[in-house]
Amino acid sequence: MSEPAPQGHPVPQHVHQAQLQVAAALEKSEGKPLDLLKAPWQEVEKAVIKLLGGPFQVNKPEHQTLALGLAGAFALRLIQEHQAFWFPNRDSPEGATLGFPDAIIMLSPFGAVMDSLGQGKLARLDDLAADIRRSLGQVRLGVNPAQPLSGQAPKLSPLDYQRLFDPGFLQFVVLDPAKAKTALETKPDVLARDVRNALGRTQPPLPQEARQQFDGQIVQSLQRLDATKSLIDQAERAPRLAELMAHLQGTVGGTGSAPEDFWHEIVLPLLFIGNPPSFPPLDEEEVEMFKQGADPLPLFVDVVPHAHQAPDEGLLGAFEMSDIGLVHPGFSKVGALRLIRINSARIKPLLEKFDPAATADTIKRFGEYVAKAAGKPAGDSPQGKEMLQAALTLLTDLKRSVTQVQGELCLRRLTEAEAASEQALAVVRKALQGSPLILTT
Repeated sequence: MSEPAPQGHPVPQHVHQAQLQVAAALEKSEGKPLDLLKAPWQEVEKAVIKLLGGPFQVNKPEHQTLALGLAGAFALRLIQEHQAFWFPNRDSPEGATLGFPDAIIMLSPFGAVMDSLGQGKLARLDDLAADIRRSLGQVRLGVNPAQPLSGQAPKLSPLDYQRLFDPGFLQFVVLDPAKAKTALETKPDVLARDVRNALGRTQPPLPQEARQQFDGQIVQSLQRLDATKSLIDQAERAPRLAELMAHLQGTVGGTGSAPEDFWHEIVLPLLFIGNPPSFPPLDEEEVEMFKQGADPLPLFVDVVPHAHQAPDEGLLGAFEMSDIGLVHPGFSKVGALRLIRINSARIKPLLEKFDPAATADTIKRFGEYVAKAAGKPAGDSPQGKEMLQAALTLLTDLKRSVTQVQGELCLRRLTEAEAASEQALAVVRKALQGSPLILTT
C-alpha cells in the first residue's frame, strides 16, 4: 500500500484530480489497476501510449491532463522517498512546485513529465530522480559546499521555498522606456561592467557581504551569457535577469511592494469604491463578523459596491487583458513574465480624485456605522490601523507614479525575498543610473 504524502504538504487539488482521472483511464484501458507509484516507468509508458492514440501533443487538453496526472504520481514518489513537498509558485504551469527539505532543489513535475512525453521516453523520469537522489546524498554527506546542511541544521520548509521563489508580491514601477530599451539591447558584458562599477560607488556604501551577493547574482550571471548577443536576444534563456536589468536601468518611480492578495482585495477596490456618502444595509453575517473582531476595512471593500465600474475579469480586478503589454517586443518569447507594461488610462481619473484623508474618513464613518448596527463600541485594532495606512500609502505612491512621473507604468512581480531586498536594490539602481558611462552595444 502506498504511503500518504506528509501532513501539511497537500497535493494541489487539480493535480490530485488529474492523477485519479489518469489512474482510472489506465485501469479501464489495461483491464486491471496500474500502480503509478510503483510500476516501472517503461511499463507505465506502454499503457500511456494506448491512451495517447499517437504521438504526445502538448497543445491537446486531454494530453495535458494525462501529463498532469503522471506529474502527480512522479511527485508522490519523490515525496515518499525524500519528504519533498509542494509549495505555491505562480511561475509554475501547475501553480505549485516541488521542493526538498535538505537542499534548495526545485522541480516542476509537470514540466519534467511534459519533456519526457515529448521525447517519447518516460524512463527519463528515472534519470531525473537519480540526479536528485545523488544531489541530496552529496548534501547530506557534506560533499556539496554550496549547500552545507548538517544533520543539526534546520530543514527547509514550504514557507522557506515560497518566500524565496514564489512571486507573490507586486509593485507598480514607472519605466523610462528609452533607458529600459537601451539596457535590454546592450550586450551583457557591458552591463556586467556597469553594474560592478555602480556597486563600488553606492551611497551609502553597500556592506561587503551585500556587494558580494549582488556581484554573484547579477554581475556573474550576466558574464555567463553570450557576450556577442544583446541581453534581450537572450531573454528566453535568462528572463529574470533581463527584467531585473530593465528595472535597474529604467525605473524612475513607483510604489512599494505588497502581497498580491492585498493589492487585489484591499488596495485597488478602495480606488473603485471611492467615498460614498452612505452605506448599504448590513446582513446578520456581516454584523456578526464585526462582533467577532473583523476590522472595518476588509468589511468595507466586501460590502460597499463600486462607484466606478471595474473589469469583471482581468488582472487584479482593475485591468482588462487589453491593458497589458510587453516592456520590449523581445519578451514575447518568454512564457511567464514578471515585468509587464500596464495601460494606466483606466485608473488615472480615479487616482487623480484619490484623497487619502478623505478615504481614511470614509473608513472611519463605515466603522462607526457597523459598530452601531452591532451594538458594539467603535474601535480600531493596531492591525486594522496598519492595514489602512499601508493601503493609503500604496495608493498615494501609485497616484504620484501615474500623475506626476513621466514614463510607462509597469507591474512587477517579485518574491518575498526580493521585496525585502528592494531597498538595497534601489541604492544600486541610483548609482547605476547616475553612471557617467555610456552604454554601448
